[in-house]
Amino acid sequence: MKEFELKYGCNPNQKPAKIFMADGSDLPIEILNGKPGYINFLDAFNSWQLVKELKEALGMPAATSFKHVSPTSAAVGVPMSAELKKACFVDDIEGLDASPIALAYARARGTDRMCSFGDWVALSDVCDEVTARLLKREVSDGIIAPGYTPEALEILKSKRKGSYNIVKIDPNYVPEKQERKQVYGITFEQGRNDFKIDEELLNNIVTENKELPDAAKRDLIIALITLKYTQSNSVCFAKDGQAIGVGAGQQSRIHCTRLAGGKADVWHLRQHEKVLNLPFLPTVGRPDRDNTIDVYISDDYEDVLAEGTWQKFFSEKPEPLTKEEKRAYLDSIKGVALGSDAFFPFGDNIERAAKSGVTYIAEPGGSIRDDNVIETCNKFGMVMALSLIHISEPTRP
Repeated sequence: MKEFELKYGCNPNQKPAKIFMADGSDLPIEILNGKPGYINFLDAFNSWQLVKELKEALGMPAATSFKHVSPTSAAVGVPMSAELKKACFVDDIEGLDASPIALAYARARGTDRMCSFGDWVALSDVCDEVTARLLKREVSDGIIAPGYTPEALEILKSKRKGSYNIVKIDPNYVPEKQERKQVYGITFEQGRNDFKIDEELLNNIVTENKELPDAAKRDLIIALITLKYTQSNSVCFAKDGQAIGVGAGQQSRIHCTRLAGGKADVWHLRQHEKVLNLPFLPTVGRPDRDNTIDVYISDDYEDVLAEGTWQKFFSEKPEPLTKEEKRAYLDSIKGVALGSDAFFPFGDNIERAAKSGVTYIAEPGGSIRDDNVIETCNKFGMVMALSLIHISEPTRP
């Protein structure tokens, strides 16, 4: 296939639209079902790069959930606890433990379920039946993977009344070294951002605490690769083989850290005993459960616990998760990794990170206040590595 005509571009008024190879060669994809749009393909090609790099860096199956050309999360296929399965709504998926690629997507989708609603999925490995069954019941726009088992393809083709977007990509495709794009009729050209992210970036540890275990290295690499495909400014919290909070596209880095930290806190609190045992009515669907949990965890919990309202969601009125209970639970969290795509200009980012259990940090360094940032890390006994490399781009077109 030399080119593929799109219904329209970014917006309905932007016609005609298509994707093609500038050198006239065949596209490195097959469209197995549906008719993906312009934004779908931006999500597909950026998300594929992310999971491909994660697989190459860590040697483990990887998955990501993309929305509006940025990842809501990314993960590798490591086992899930019973509590995490329940928090991610996958405790009833038969065969999940035997499928690393399904575990990776269960983690990625379950991280920020509010933002993953209507996502684009990317898998580093062939999509199997377990992953397809997991995905079938989620609201999603499409998927890109290097292949699909016959059983998986049959299941996915039944989604969205047969219109679900399914794209197969050639895993051996290598893009040109130079890339171009136009802005206001002016052509920009640059070398591809093919900088390799691996453990060598973590060797320059500048804090008093220099103990960086293998699990923390894995999580920092996940955070840094996730950031590479996220709009700058951005920071990413990661733990247990997955990104748990992404703060992207903010003008101020402290706002990125607060945003990502808030998402990480929600991920942790979804595993609180009170949240896991919320007595939902069987008639409450998965998206409504997500929305209700999000409000229940927030300071606006009365919006779902008020008389005349709680009866719409629960079989009995739950006790609120108090501010004191939330703080005590979050204070027990340790071992979270934090990556940043550029230097932290002030120690306030570290102060905020500490509230979300951060123990390990990787950032480029280069601020005139690096000493203050390092001093703040030492205050909390954190380990910080300075990579000296900026890894993301101002925009993800």
